[in-house]
Amino acid sequence: MTDIGGVRLTASLPTSTSRTGVLLEQTVRLAAGQNSPLAAGETAKAEVLAIKQALQNFQVIFQLTLNNGQQVRLSAESPVALPLGALFGVSALSPSRLAIRPDLAAEPPLDTLDTDQLPVGTLLQGRVVSNLPSQEGGPTTFKTVINLLNTTLSGKQLLIESPHLLKPGSLLTAEVRGAQQLAIVSSPGRLDQLELGQQLASQYQRQGSLTGLLQALNTLPGPSQHTNGLQNLATQLLATLPDIESLSDAETLKTALAHSGLWLERHLIAGHPSTANQDQKALLLRLIGQLTTALSLSPAGSASVLTPIMPAALRNALSAFGQTSPRQAALSFPLPPRIMNALAEEGVDLKELLKLASAALARLQTHQLSSLEQTRLMPDGSVVLTWQGELPMRNGEHIIALQYKLQEERKSAVRESGQSLWRLELAFDLAPLGQMQVQAQLSQGSVSSRLWAERPETVRLITHELDHLRERLDKLGLIVGELNCQQGRPPSGPRTHLEEQWIDESA
Repeated sequence: MTDIGGVRLTASLPTSTSRTGVLLEQTVRLAAGQNSPLAAGETAKAEVLAIKQALQNFQVIFQLTLNNGQQVRLSAESPVALPLGALFGVSALSPSRLAIRPDLAAEPPLDTLDTDQLPVGTLLQGRVVSNLPSQEGGPTTFKTVINLLNTTLSGKQLLIESPHLLKPGSLLTAEVRGAQQLAIVSSPGRLDQLELGQQLASQYQRQGSLTGLLQALNTLPGPSQHTNGLQNLATQLLATLPDIESLSDAETLKTALAHSGLWLERHLIAGHPSTANQDQKALLLRLIGQLTTALSLSPAGSASVLTPIMPAALRNALSAFGQTSPRQAALSFPLPPRIMNALAEEGVDLKELLKLASAALARLQTHQLSSLEQTRLMPDGSVVLTWQGELPMRNGEHIIALQYKLQEERKSAVRESGQSLWRLELAFDLAPLGQMQVQAQLSQGSVSSRLWAERPETVRLITHELDHLRERLDKLGLIVGELNCQQGRPPSGPRTHLEEQWIDESA
């Protein structure tokens, strides 16, 4: 991160803009399929998390704080633009309509920082709400209101004066330099969170298992004038799959991960287009192009065809999620199999193969977007980096997939020393062991691990082998902590910080 300029806190509020930009009560309509958690006449507090202009109105995402403290996110349509971070009082008019009004009781933005509470060097993260140019006998500066997202000041607003115009809605990171001095830190490549969340939910609802596609490639119809090159692409894609035995070699594993599709865009940006010849995502894109051509569909037309002709098996799988947000479901680990077994078992024609290939591409992109969503700056100033993906491989005559999620937590206090906390999660279904999940953690030369297996005989087998695993880890010079295996699955629930450890390191 690079310091791109200093800003100072200002004690004077912008005078020509209201705090919320809404002077009178407004009515908003909830998005289709959403109902208000409030009964008619009930009230709550609301904050504008995101806003996007549509053709005739504005699409807004609110975070409601109910009277019992519960927080709920709702999408709505507003006739006017609402500033990001603005606070409102909300009352329910009907199950689909809310009345909003400025929250006049909200605290004004902060104009100074307590360096005892936020020492010099603390990183603050916030979202720009609004800015106002100011020229008081000198160069133009901008008074900017920021919604703070981390530290003990999370939820409060800060007023700064900066020589830079900061785009409303953008995220920024700043380092505390004093009670009234900040240094803005550049964050290249940061994605708009609203767009990222929408894309993640969209890709998740279209995704299907990559192994389902790979198994179906063996049932391709015979070569014809319309499938020229299709067989070659299928052969190339199947040739990228490593044998499970070969993955014990570090170089083979490194190569398999590099070709898994997770880093295709990075390789292309870095000027390495030759990697696309063996990259699974690149081959998937070429396969979809060949299938589209074979079906005499334009690229734009094929996308519109896929949704209405989605197989019943996939539609039923989607409906099983009930009230669960697709975006939240997409952040779960591991992703559900969602293999279209009926298609794979009965054989597929080219149209069905196109659906499978498009679903496999959406699954790969779900992993990529989920990695971005889970890479973030934490309230204590530490940074969590996430890499999540799926590695298909051959196990004899079968094709299986290993899902992985690798996270590195770089704590601010240990950045210079290079020490990080690493966490690895694996999920797979391997005959004859059945479904298994693994969680491992490495920090300062100390490693711990827990394993879960659904079959009791597998639990007994692994428990018997744990002493052997401990010996091998000892020989590598590692300090081995807890190693155990349990029947079932890991506890579910959101974990957003690696410090929420399931291992007591002091034991």
